[in-house]
Amino acid sequence: MSETHLEPARSVIAKIGVDATVKVTGKHFSRVYRWMYPKARGGTGGRIPQQEALLLLEYARTHGIDLTPADFFGPPPQTGEAA
Repeated sequence: MSETHLEPARSVIAKIGVDATVKVTGKHFSRVYRWMYPKARGGTGGRIPQQEALLLLEYARTHGIDLTPADFFGPPPQTGEAA
């Protein structure tokens, strides 16, 4: 993953892995990557949708991955990003 990808999605996906994130959520790779893109590029500004966040938390719990609800809340949006 690139350092230009936005938090908190970048860290969450890194902990679980892109392939597992795709499998668990049923979303296409391109959709998962868009969670890490700025809104100006058609992304979510680093936010993972709530429904998918719940699936990822359950997967992490059952697979011993250190992931908590707090991991889904990152720094405030970057300058120029809408909340």
